[in-house]
Amino acid sequence: MNGRIVVEQPGNSVVTDLGRHRGPRFGLPVNGALDQFSARAANILAGNPDNAPLIEVTALDFRMRPDRDLLIAVTGSPLTLTVGGREQSQWEPVSVRAGEAVSIRGIHGGLRAYLAIHGSVDAPLLMGSCTPDTVIGFGLKLGEGTVLDIRRSVAPLRQPYLDLPLFRLGLQRPAMGPELLVDVTDGPDVAEFGESAGLLFEAGYTVSGRSNHIGLRLGGRLPERLSTAEVLSRGVPVGAVEVPNREELLVLHRGRGVTAGYPVLAVATSMGLDALAQARPGDVVRFRKTTVAEATQAYRAAMAQLDALRKTVTTVFTLLGVGGEPQWRELPPGIAI
Repeated sequence: MNGRIVVEQPGNSVVTDLGRHRGPRFGLPVNGALDQFSARAANILAGNPDNAPLIEVTALDFRMRPDRDLLIAVTGSPLTLTVGGREQSQWEPVSVRAGEAVSIRGIHGGLRAYLAIHGSVDAPLLMGSCTPDTVIGFGLKLGEGTVLDIRRSVAPLRQPYLDLPLFRLGLQRPAMGPELLVDVTDGPDVAEFGESAGLLFEAGYTVSGRSNHIGLRLGGRLPERLSTAEVLSRGVPVGAVEVPNREELLVLHRGRGVTAGYPVLAVATSMGLDALAQARPGDVVRFRKTTVAEATQAYRAAMAQLDALRKTVTTVFTLLGVGGEPQWRELPPGIAI
Protein backbone atom coordinates (compact mmCIF):
# COMPACT_ATOMS: atom_id res chain seq x y z
CA MET A 1 0.00 0.00 0.00
CA ASN A 2 1.41 3.37 -1.02
CA GLY A 3 -1.06 5.78 0.54
CA ARG A 4 -4.68 6.75 0.73
CA ILE A 5 -7.37 9.01 -0.64
CA VAL A 6 -9.87 10.89 1.51
CA VAL A 7 -13.25 11.62 -0.03
CA GLU A 8 -14.19 15.20 0.91
CA GLN A 9 -17.38 15.57 -1.14
CA PRO A 10 -18.94 12.24 -2.19
CA GLY A 11 -21.92 13.50 -4.17
CA ASN A 12 -23.44 10.26 -5.45
CA SER A 13 -20.46 7.98 -6.00
CA VAL A 14 -19.52 4.31 -5.67
CA VAL A 15 -16.55 2.06 -6.33
CA THR A 16 -17.43 -0.33 -9.14
CA ASP A 17 -16.02 -2.40 -12.01
CA LEU A 18 -17.43 -3.99 -15.18
CA GLY A 19 -19.87 -6.21 -13.33
CA ARG A 20 -20.54 -9.46 -11.52
CA HIS A 21 -20.71 -11.76 -14.52
CA ARG A 22 -21.06 -14.90 -12.38
CA GLY A 23 -24.02 -13.34 -10.59
CA PRO A 24 -26.96 -14.15 -12.90
CA ARG A 25 -26.46 -17.91 -12.61
CA PHE A 26 -27.00 -17.45 -8.85
CA GLY A 27 -29.92 -15.04 -9.24
CA LEU A 28 -27.89 -11.84 -8.79
CA PRO A 29 -27.86 -8.94 -11.29
CA VAL A 30 -24.67 -8.33 -13.23
CA ASN A 31 -24.64 -4.61 -12.23
CA GLY A 32 -21.32 -2.81 -12.81
CA ALA A 33 -20.50 0.48 -14.50
CA LEU A 34 -23.51 1.52 -16.55
CA ASP A 35 -21.46 3.21 -19.27
CA GLN A 36 -19.05 0.38 -19.99
CA PHE A 37 -17.17 2.13 -22.80
CA SER A 38 -16.34 5.13 -20.63
CA ALA A 39 -15.36 2.91 -17.69
CA ARG A 40 -13.04 0.80 -19.84
CA ALA A 41 -11.51 3.92 -21.39
CA ALA A 42 -10.85 5.47 -17.97
CA ASN A 43 -8.98 2.40 -16.76
CA ILE A 44 -6.98 2.12 -19.99
CA LEU A 45 -6.00 5.79 -19.80
CA ALA A 46 -4.87 5.25 -16.20
CA GLY A 47 -2.80 2.21 -17.18
CA ASN A 48 -5.07 -0.33 -15.49
CA PRO A 49 -6.74 -3.56 -16.62
CA ASP A 50 -10.21 -2.88 -18.07
CA ASN A 51 -11.94 -4.46 -15.08
CA ALA A 52 -10.01 -2.69 -12.30
CA PRO A 53 -12.12 -1.00 -9.59
CA LEU A 54 -12.82 2.67 -10.30
CA ILE A 55 -15.14 5.42 -9.08
CA GLU A 56 -18.50 6.04 -10.78
CA VAL A 57 -19.88 9.53 -10.08
CA THR A 58 -23.56 10.13 -10.88
CA ALA A 59 -24.94 13.65 -11.45
CA LEU A 60 -23.55 15.41 -8.35
CA ASP A 61 -20.19 17.09 -7.66
CA PHE A 62 -17.34 15.04 -6.22
CA ARG A 63 -14.03 15.91 -4.50
CA MET A 64 -11.17 13.83 -3.08
CA ARG A 65 -7.64 14.46 -1.82
CA PRO A 66 -4.71 11.96 -1.92
CA ASP A 67 -1.67 11.89 0.35
CA ARG A 68 0.55 10.53 -2.46
CA ASP A 69 1.25 11.53 -6.06
CA LEU A 70 -1.27 9.91 -8.39
CA LEU A 71 -2.02 9.39 -12.05
CA ILE A 72 -5.74 9.53 -12.86
CA ALA A 73 -8.12 9.66 -15.82
CA VAL A 74 -11.71 10.92 -15.93
CA THR A 75 -14.14 9.95 -18.70
CA GLY A 76 -17.90 9.86 -19.26
CA SER A 77 -20.18 12.89 -19.28
CA PRO A 78 -18.80 16.38 -20.03
CA LEU A 79 -17.82 18.14 -16.79
CA THR A 80 -15.22 20.40 -15.20
CA LEU A 81 -12.21 18.54 -13.82
CA THR A 82 -9.77 20.45 -11.61
CA VAL A 83 -6.61 19.31 -9.84
CA GLY A 84 -5.28 21.69 -7.20
CA GLY A 85 -7.66 24.33 -8.59
CA ARG A 86 -6.27 24.01 -12.15
CA GLU A 87 -8.62 22.86 -14.88
CA GLN A 88 -7.55 19.62 -16.56
CA SER A 89 -8.62 17.60 -19.60
CA GLN A 90 -10.99 14.66 -19.57
CA TRP A 91 -10.22 11.51 -21.53
CA GLU A 92 -6.47 11.99 -20.90
CA PRO A 93 -4.06 10.80 -18.17
CA VAL A 94 -3.65 13.54 -15.52
CA SER A 95 -1.01 13.83 -12.79
CA VAL A 96 -2.03 14.74 -9.23
CA ARG A 97 0.46 15.83 -6.60
CA ALA A 98 0.11 14.72 -2.99
CA GLY A 99 -2.31 16.98 -1.12
CA GLU A 100 -3.98 18.41 -4.22
CA ALA A 101 -7.78 18.27 -4.35
CA VAL A 102 -9.32 16.48 -7.34
CA SER A 103 -12.74 17.94 -8.13
CA ILE A 104 -15.43 16.85 -10.57
CA ARG A 105 -18.05 19.56 -10.99
CA GLY A 106 -20.90 20.50 -13.28
CA ILE A 107 -21.70 17.17 -14.92
CA HIS A 108 -23.81 18.09 -17.95
CA GLY A 109 -24.86 16.66 -21.30
CA GLY A 110 -24.79 13.23 -19.62
CA LEU A 111 -25.25 11.74 -16.17
CA ARG A 112 -22.20 9.69 -15.17
CA ALA A 113 -18.43 10.18 -14.92
CA TYR A 114 -15.70 7.61 -14.32
CA LEU A 115 -12.54 8.30 -12.33
CA ALA A 116 -9.76 5.71 -12.60
CA ILE A 117 -6.58 5.78 -10.53
CA HIS A 118 -3.35 4.15 -11.71
CA GLY A 119 -2.95 0.95 -9.71
CA SER A 120 -6.64 1.15 -8.74
CA VAL A 121 -8.02 1.15 -5.17
CA ASP A 122 -8.82 -1.56 -2.66
CA ALA A 123 -12.49 -2.59 -2.45
CA PRO A 124 -14.39 -5.59 -1.01
CA LEU A 125 -15.22 -8.37 -3.51
CA LEU A 126 -18.23 -10.65 -3.97
CA MET A 127 -17.88 -13.39 -6.61
CA GLY A 128 -14.75 -11.67 -7.84
CA SER A 129 -16.38 -8.25 -8.35
CA CYS A 130 -16.56 -5.10 -6.25
CA THR A 131 -19.65 -3.80 -8.08
CA PRO A 132 -22.39 -2.67 -5.67
CA ASP A 133 -25.70 -4.54 -5.38
CA THR A 134 -28.40 -2.46 -3.73
CA VAL A 135 -30.77 -5.42 -3.36
CA ILE A 136 -28.44 -7.43 -1.09
CA GLY A 137 -26.74 -4.35 0.37
CA PHE A 138 -23.25 -5.09 -0.91
CA GLY A 139 -20.74 -2.56 -2.19
CA LEU A 140 -18.69 0.52 -1.39
CA LYS A 141 -20.83 3.65 -1.59
CA LEU A 142 -18.65 6.64 -0.80
CA GLY A 143 -19.44 9.12 1.94
CA GLU A 144 -17.78 12.21 3.36
CA GLY A 145 -14.54 11.10 5.02
CA THR A 146 -14.39 7.69 3.32
CA VAL A 147 -10.76 6.56 3.03
CA LEU A 148 -9.62 4.54 0.01
CA ASP A 149 -6.29 2.73 0.04
CA ILE A 150 -4.26 3.31 -3.12
CA ARG A 151 -1.86 0.69 -4.44
CA ARG A 152 0.68 2.79 -6.36
CA SER A 153 2.11 6.27 -6.44
CA VAL A 154 3.23 7.92 -9.69
CA ALA A 155 5.47 10.98 -9.78
CA PRO A 156 4.02 13.88 -11.80
CA LEU A 157 4.40 13.47 -15.55
CA ARG A 158 4.95 16.84 -17.24
CA GLN A 159 6.61 18.12 -20.38
CA PRO A 160 9.96 19.25 -18.91
CA TYR A 161 10.29 22.62 -20.63
CA LEU A 162 6.87 24.16 -21.39
CA ASP A 163 4.97 22.66 -18.44
CA LEU A 164 2.34 21.21 -20.78
CA PRO A 165 0.55 17.86 -20.48
CA LEU A 166 2.34 15.04 -22.24
CA PHE A 167 -0.76 13.39 -23.68
CA ARG A 168 -3.07 14.16 -26.57
CA LEU A 169 -4.34 10.68 -27.40
CA GLY A 170 -7.30 11.70 -29.55
CA LEU A 171 -9.77 9.00 -28.49
CA GLN A 172 -13.12 9.43 -30.22
CA ARG A 173 -15.60 10.26 -27.47
CA PRO A 174 -19.16 8.92 -27.46
CA ALA A 175 -21.88 11.38 -28.48
CA MET A 176 -23.95 12.68 -25.55
CA GLY A 177 -26.68 15.26 -25.17
CA PRO A 178 -30.40 15.77 -24.54
CA GLU A 179 -31.37 13.61 -27.56
CA LEU A 180 -30.04 10.05 -27.61
CA LEU A 181 -30.14 7.53 -30.44
CA VAL A 182 -30.28 3.95 -29.19
CA ASP A 183 -29.96 0.89 -31.42
CA VAL A 184 -32.21 -2.09 -30.64
CA THR A 185 -32.79 -5.53 -32.10
CA ASP A 186 -36.14 -7.30 -32.23
CA GLY A 187 -37.28 -8.78 -28.93
CA PRO A 188 -38.78 -12.26 -28.50
CA ASP A 189 -42.33 -10.87 -28.29
CA VAL A 190 -42.22 -8.34 -31.15
CA ALA A 191 -44.80 -10.32 -33.20
CA GLU A 192 -47.36 -9.88 -30.41
CA PHE A 193 -47.48 -6.12 -31.09
CA GLY A 194 -48.39 -6.39 -34.77
CA GLU A 195 -48.05 -3.24 -36.84
CA SER A 196 -48.01 -1.07 -33.72
CA ALA A 197 -44.47 -2.32 -33.00
CA GLY A 198 -43.29 0.27 -35.55
CA LEU A 199 -44.30 3.07 -33.17
CA LEU A 200 -41.09 2.38 -31.25
CA PHE A 201 -39.10 3.92 -34.11
CA GLU A 202 -41.44 6.76 -35.07
CA ALA A 203 -41.41 9.01 -32.01
CA GLY A 204 -39.15 10.03 -29.17
CA TYR A 205 -39.55 8.86 -25.58
CA THR A 206 -38.91 11.07 -22.56
CA VAL A 207 -36.76 9.77 -19.70
CA SER A 208 -38.60 9.76 -16.38
CA GLY A 209 -37.07 10.99 -13.13
CA ARG A 210 -37.94 7.59 -11.65
CA SER A 211 -35.26 5.90 -13.78
CA ASN A 212 -32.24 4.29 -12.12
CA HIS A 213 -29.55 1.63 -12.62
CA ILE A 214 -32.21 -1.09 -12.62
CA GLY A 215 -34.17 0.36 -15.51
CA LEU A 216 -35.13 3.48 -17.41
CA ARG A 217 -38.76 4.50 -17.54
CA LEU A 218 -39.73 6.24 -20.78
CA GLY A 219 -42.94 8.07 -21.60
CA GLY A 220 -44.36 8.46 -25.11
CA ARG A 221 -46.55 6.73 -27.73
CA LEU A 222 -46.60 3.06 -26.80
CA PRO A 223 -47.01 0.04 -29.05
CA GLU A 224 -50.01 -2.09 -28.07
CA ARG A 225 -49.79 -5.78 -27.44
CA LEU A 226 -52.49 -7.68 -29.34
CA SER A 227 -52.38 -10.81 -27.20
CA THR A 228 -53.99 -10.85 -23.76
CA ALA A 229 -52.30 -14.07 -22.66
CA GLU A 230 -50.28 -13.89 -19.45
CA VAL A 231 -46.52 -13.70 -19.83
CA LEU A 232 -44.85 -16.15 -17.47
CA SER A 233 -41.81 -15.00 -15.53
CA ARG A 234 -38.65 -15.93 -17.44
CA GLY A 235 -35.05 -14.93 -17.89
CA VAL A 236 -34.58 -11.52 -19.51
CA PRO A 237 -31.43 -9.94 -20.93
CA VAL A 238 -29.88 -6.67 -19.89
CA GLY A 239 -31.30 -4.13 -22.35
CA ALA A 240 -34.77 -5.69 -22.64
CA VAL A 241 -37.35 -3.08 -23.77
CA GLU A 242 -40.53 -4.04 -21.95
CA VAL A 243 -44.07 -2.72 -22.23
CA PRO A 244 -45.42 -3.26 -18.71
CA ASN A 245 -48.53 -1.07 -19.12
CA ARG A 246 -50.04 1.65 -21.31
CA GLU A 247 -48.19 4.46 -19.57
CA GLU A 248 -44.48 3.85 -20.17
CA LEU A 249 -41.73 1.73 -21.64
CA LEU A 250 -39.21 0.10 -19.34
CA VAL A 251 -35.64 -0.53 -20.54
CA LEU A 252 -33.89 -2.93 -18.17
CA HIS A 253 -30.32 -1.89 -17.37
CA ARG A 254 -27.44 -3.65 -15.66
CA GLY A 255 -29.09 -3.69 -12.23
CA ARG A 256 -32.13 -5.57 -13.53
CA GLY A 257 -33.32 -8.78 -11.92
CA VAL A 258 -32.60 -11.91 -13.93
CA THR A 259 -36.30 -12.74 -14.50
CA ALA A 260 -39.39 -10.72 -15.41
CA GLY A 261 -42.93 -11.26 -16.67
CA TYR A 262 -43.60 -8.44 -19.15
CA PRO A 263 -43.55 -8.71 -22.96
CA VAL A 264 -40.17 -7.84 -24.46
CA LEU A 265 -40.62 -5.72 -27.59
CA ALA A 266 -36.92 -5.10 -28.33
CA VAL A 267 -33.43 -5.41 -26.83
CA ALA A 268 -30.97 -2.52 -26.64
CA THR A 269 -27.48 -3.23 -27.96
CA SER A 270 -24.34 -2.99 -25.82
CA MET A 271 -23.50 0.42 -27.29
CA GLY A 272 -27.13 1.49 -26.86
CA LEU A 273 -26.93 0.64 -23.15
CA ASP A 274 -23.85 2.87 -22.81
CA ALA A 275 -25.85 5.73 -24.33
CA LEU A 276 -28.77 5.08 -21.97
CA ALA A 277 -26.37 5.18 -19.01
CA GLN A 278 -25.88 8.89 -19.76
CA ALA A 279 -29.61 9.69 -20.14
CA ARG A 280 -30.83 12.43 -17.80
CA PRO A 281 -34.45 12.91 -16.70
CA GLY A 282 -36.19 14.90 -19.43
CA ASP A 283 -33.84 13.72 -22.20
CA VAL A 284 -35.43 12.30 -25.35
CA VAL A 285 -34.54 8.78 -26.46
CA ARG A 286 -35.08 7.68 -30.06
CA PHE A 287 -34.78 4.04 -31.01
CA ARG A 288 -33.27 2.73 -34.24
CA LYS A 289 -33.73 -0.81 -35.48
CA THR A 290 -30.61 -2.85 -36.15
CA THR A 291 -29.65 -6.49 -36.56
CA VAL A 292 -27.56 -8.72 -34.32
CA ALA A 293 -24.83 -8.79 -36.98
CA GLU A 294 -24.75 -4.99 -37.25
CA ALA A 295 -24.76 -4.59 -33.46
CA THR A 296 -21.89 -7.07 -33.17
CA GLN A 297 -19.89 -5.18 -35.80
CA ALA A 298 -20.44 -1.85 -33.99
CA TYR A 299 -19.35 -3.37 -30.67
CA ARG A 300 -16.22 -4.87 -32.22
CA ALA A 301 -15.35 -1.51 -33.76
CA ALA A 302 -15.63 0.18 -30.36
CA MET A 303 -13.47 -2.51 -28.73
CA ALA A 304 -10.90 -2.15 -31.51
CA GLN A 305 -10.71 1.56 -30.76
CA LEU A 306 -10.04 0.78 -27.10
CA ASP A 307 -7.45 -1.84 -28.06
CA ALA A 308 -5.60 0.76 -30.13
CA LEU A 309 -5.75 3.18 -27.19
CA ARG A 310 -4.38 0.50 -24.86
CA LYS A 311 -1.40 -0.13 -27.14
CA THR A 312 -0.61 3.59 -27.31
CA VAL A 313 -0.91 4.11 -23.56
CA THR A 314 1.17 1.01 -22.80
CA THR A 315 3.93 2.22 -25.12
CA VAL A 316 3.99 5.74 -23.65
CA PHE A 317 3.82 4.55 -20.03
CA THR A 318 6.62 2.05 -20.64
CA LEU A 319 8.85 4.76 -22.10
CA LEU A 320 8.07 7.07 -19.17
CA GLY A 321 8.62 4.36 -16.57
CA VAL A 322 5.09 4.35 -15.18
CA GLY A 323 5.07 1.18 -13.10
CA GLY A 324 8.82 0.67 -13.65
CA GLU A 325 12.02 2.31 -14.85
CA PRO A 326 11.85 4.69 -17.84
CA GLN A 327 13.21 3.31 -21.09
CA TRP A 328 14.58 6.64 -22.29
CA ARG A 329 17.02 9.19 -20.91
CA GLU A 330 17.96 12.75 -21.68
CA LEU A 331 21.34 13.23 -23.37
CA PRO A 332 23.81 15.66 -21.82
CA PRO A 333 24.18 19.02 -23.61
CA GLY A 334 26.53 18.92 -26.59
CA ILE A 335 25.98 15.25 -27.43
CA ALA A 336 25.23 14.83 -31.14
CA ILE A 337 22.59 12.36 -32.18
